[in-house]
Parts: sequence; structure tokens; C-alpha cells
Amino acid sequence: MNPLDPKPTAIVTGGAQGIGLGITTHLLHNGWRVAIADINEASGAAAQAALAQFEDSFFFVPCDVANEGDVEHFVRVVIERFGALHGLVNNAGIANPHSGPVEDLALADWNQWIGTNLTGCFLLAKHAVPHLRQTQGAIVNIASTRAFQSEPHSEAYAASKGGIVALTHALAISLGPEVRANCISPGWIDVSAWQHPPQDANLRPIDQAQHPVGRVGQPQDVAEMTQFLLSKAAGFITGQTIVIDGGMIRKMIYEE
Repeated sequence: MNPLDPKPTAIVTGGAQGIGLGITTHLLHNGWRVAIADINEASGAAAQAALAQFEDSFFFVPCDVANEGDVEHFVRVVIERFGALHGLVNNAGIANPHSGPVEDLALADWNQWIGTNLTGCFLLAKHAVPHLRQTQGAIVNIASTRAFQSEPHSEAYAASKGGIVALTHALAISLGPEVRANCISPGWIDVSAWQHPPQDANLRPIDQAQHPVGRVGQPQDVAEMTQFLLSKAAGFITGQTIVIDGGMIRKMIYEE
């Protein structure tokens, strides 16, 4: 952080709900200024109302991350409002992983998954990097454990998340040493309470118990790692993908 800046500034895409809202809330409570981009204007307005106590440090801009004009406008507004940028969190994405049988997957649907989940990360990086270079900032991309393992009929989602992992290490090499880039791949994170409107979790004991740590993940688990990776404490970490899934990716599972 520039010592002349009172607070570090971060962009969080898809910040109005779910993991993105959890990251946003955590950063605000830890002294960051945060601007969120979200395509859902109602959820963005709800997030702004819920976080009204941070009105001087937080704002929402409607933005389709797959649209370069929207992204360019959003980054420009952030710099006009806050004057600098220290962190970029690429979290926006289509959450539903199930696209149906590959032979029935329409090209338009494939392009929508790739555009929102992967191209959005590229566009935010493209327009944010000049400002991140000035502060020696950092990028955190949110992928998924589905970049490494799959259920049937999730080709578009898996490809988009695998692309984020590869994009991350490419950015780390291209942008170093001025800007670091890392990736978080969450597993099962219960975001029910962080939706607009909030939903019931409906978690069963077996859902919790199947995780080696004994519980399903929470947005706070991802938020704390995000803040660490954005901070100077992670100054020797770049190009990495960190899995946050309660150990599930290391668990061998056989059909009974």
C-alpha cells in the first residue's frame, strides 16, 4: 500500500452475493475500500444497503464482466472515486456447473459460461493492471475444484475454471515482479445465507461429515485467504492455486 493512501482499495467482481459478498464484507471490516461489480442490480443495491456503514469505503457499479465496455467504465469509475487500486478479485461467474450432455450443449450457452467465468477475468486484468502496477498490487482469481475433478455434464463450467487456473500462472509470469497473481479453488462453500434473498442451507449431517475437516465451507474461509494473498504478507507467493475444500480433493471415494 502507498503510505499516502489511507486505505488499500480492491475490486471484487460478482461481489453482491455469495462468496463475493463474503470477501467484500471481510475486506471492509479489515480496513479496505471495496468497489463491487455485479450484473444483478437488485442484489447490488441490497449489498449496498446492507453495508451502508461503509458508505465512504464501498460502492456498487452494475457491470457485465464479459462486456469490455462495461469493464473499462467500471475500472475508470473506481480510479476516479478512490484514486488507486491495490487488489483485484475476479470472482464473478455463472455458479451453475451443469450444462447437460455435451452433444446437446448449445454454442451460445458454452460461450456464455466461458465469457462470464473466464473472459471476465481477462478483461478485468487487462484494464486493472496499469493501476495495479503503480501500487505493486495483486490479483486473486476465484476458480473451483471443478478445474481438477468433474461430475458428468459440466464441460463448459469445468473448462472455464480450468482456464482461470492457467490464466493465473500466465499472468503471474507476465506481470511479475510488479504484480502478483494467484488463484483460489473453493470446494463446497455454503453461500445460502449470503444470497439475495437469503436461503436455508438445508445441510445434512452427512454433508458435513464427508469433509475431512468435519464441515462444509463458509465464505469466510475463502475471504481470509483472499485477504492474505492480496497482502504484502504473501509477497513471495505468485502463480499458485490454493484449494480450499476441507480436504475433499485428497479423499479417495469409491462406490459402495
